[in-house]
Amino acid sequence: MSDPRAGTGGLGWVCRALFAGDDVRVSVPGEPPAAGWRTVGRFAVVPDAARARFLLPVASARVTAASLLCFNALREPRTRALRWALGTAARTGAARVLPSLTVSIPSEVDSRSRYVVHHLAERLGGGELHAAIGVRPPDPHHKPTVQLFDPAGTPRGYAKIGWNGATRALVRAETAALAALPSGAGFPFVPRLRYAGEWRDRTIAVIEPLPADVRAVPRPDDPYPTELLAVARNSGAATAPRPLRGSEFLIGLADGSTGAVAAGCPEAGRAVRAAAALRERYGEVAVEFGHWHGDWVPWNLGTHRGRLVAWDWEHRAADVPVGFDLAHHGFQRALTLDRVPAAAATEAAAAALAGYGPMLGLDAGAQRAVLDCYLLELWLRTWRIADAGAGWNTLLHPHLLDVLADRLAQP
Repeated sequence: MSDPRAGTGGLGWVCRALFAGDDVRVSVPGEPPAAGWRTVGRFAVVPDAARARFLLPVASARVTAASLLCFNALREPRTRALRWALGTAARTGAARVLPSLTVSIPSEVDSRSRYVVHHLAERLGGGELHAAIGVRPPDPHHKPTVQLFDPAGTPRGYAKIGWNGATRALVRAETAALAALPSGAGFPFVPRLRYAGEWRDRTIAVIEPLPADVRAVPRPDDPYPTELLAVARNSGAATAPRPLRGSEFLIGLADGSTGAVAAGCPEAGRAVRAAAALRERYGEVAVEFGHWHGDWVPWNLGTHRGRLVAWDWEHRAADVPVGFDLAHHGFQRALTLDRVPAAAATEAAAAALAGYGPMLGLDAGAQRAVLDCYLLELWLRTWRIADAGAGWNTLLHPHLLDVLADRLAQP
């Protein structure tokens, strides 16, 4: 047996984040617990410990299959086919031949104080729950992804677990956002908060499951501007445009850039100069200010009975120029799905603003101002993630500052 928490790969960090403590034992391959200990969790490791992608619950074949097949329509075709094949095999109990992982605690200890799944089961009503856990590469900015199922295989929630300073802040931000979101006409359907709390130095939010028949958006290139505008206006009325100069938003860009200098970021001086250039070039441009989702991208959107569904609200913020989500959708879709460099992704964002910006009240001058402000906002987010210990996203840094400098140098 070995303790995967000692490993440097994805399985190691996930197990450290979820099953921390000297009074918790984790072993691969799973074996019967030592004297004085009892097993509280057992998982199949897919495909194996060295290349782990999932930890699947093996309480029953029904639960294992559900953990693979639920919400499969959201996934891209190749992944969907693979999960369908694995889920079909799991119905026969085939998952039990995979490498196993067990979680054990001292026999006399209340499992709700040591095993996060049992803690959440109590908080969500006391019924039995089982967890399916995604495994991603180590990253101080990543949170374990934990889907909770009842013994019938019915999804009961999606848990986000903050395990360090950066991820705890993100979980708390999403908790606050979900509590404040409206549900009026035109606003996307949003899975709501089921539980939020602190446990063993972890910050936890459990979001209700997505609708069972949710589907991926049929047009990933469509930013869904009607719903995007409802998010920006918080399902309220339009507000009068205001000049960027003197706005709390533009002041925040300058303060954030100065903060990066103070923190020792070697490139932050360029951000300070960019913030000043934005103020000088666009100070008199008037834009409507509102909210943004913060990560409005096709993989955080779906459809359910003709209505848009939106999730992952941890970057939601107020008092930003209306159109930020539109710029983000165009930029991130090109960067991630089309795999183009930051300069080309910026052009894709500009095209999205040109195509849909008028629906948001943005003329050509406002579109350019919104995009350039967005680029600096995105660089500041990238820096905060790097400063939290995750390292720089090399797709964005220093390229965002290069692109922004080039754009601001143009007449």
